[in-house]
Amino acid sequence: MSAQAPSPAAVGSLLRQWRQRRRMSQLALACEAEISTRHLSFVETGRSVPSREMLLQLAESLDVPLRERNALLTAAGYAPMFRERPLDDPALSAAREAIELLLASHRPYPALAIDRHWNLLAHNESVPPLLAGVDPSLLAGHVNVLRLSLHPLGLAPRIANLAEWRAHLLARLRRDVELSADPVLVELLQELRGYEFAGNGGEGHAAGADIEPAAVVVPFRLRTDAGLLSFVSTTTVFGTPLDVTLSEIALESFFPADQATAEQLRRLQRD
Repeated sequence: MSAQAPSPAAVGSLLRQWRQRRRMSQLALACEAEISTRHLSFVETGRSVPSREMLLQLAESLDVPLRERNALLTAAGYAPMFRERPLDDPALSAAREAIELLLASHRPYPALAIDRHWNLLAHNESVPPLLAGVDPSLLAGHVNVLRLSLHPLGLAPRIANLAEWRAHLLARLRRDVELSADPVLVELLQELRGYEFAGNGGEGHAAGADIEPAAVVVPFRLRTDAGLLSFVSTTTVFGTPLDVTLSEIALESFFPADQATAEQLRRLQRD
């Protein structure tokens, strides 16, 4: 792919936006990237075009997502550095096998893989039984797990601690928006905030009010035909990815928060 003509104003503006989004001063970023504040100022104002190496160093210091690093490179007149392959590309076979292995090995507990927009990519056999009663429209096409969780026709009516879980998910999504500035996530956040909410006392319910005093994480408590299941969750990402697609995949794994949930999940797997 050939490089485009450089646009100092464009790349400078993008860098300034990312610096401000990370709440870093020019001095702090210059020190982190080991360049002079004067040079950084010239780059941000369009008076200077950074070298490819300097631009990548600035992006690394700002923790810019790989997708957006390509945008910075293009704006500066350089060819994008990071490939974006579909997940079924042969080059990602090892990563795909790792995902499948992690999902399968987590049974009888639920686990799933999502993309940067929280769309479901894969899941293990323990997930579908938890979705009983969800409106089919939410399971058609690209399934968004946040929409599935908080929509009134989704899991929301069966989440015993909806206020806390909703606050937790919205906080994570706000964090994703801050980190990526992704317009799709901005729209998703607005959509989720707009759902009618009457969980455990309504919108004004104090966050954390239903959490046990000794709790160390926000649990996910779901009412099912098998009884109340309580989970804690972890998020796993690939370390040092160089592919855009791979950098945007996360695995959400749910573990039983109590012995009763563990026993019930093992029983469901046997049945």
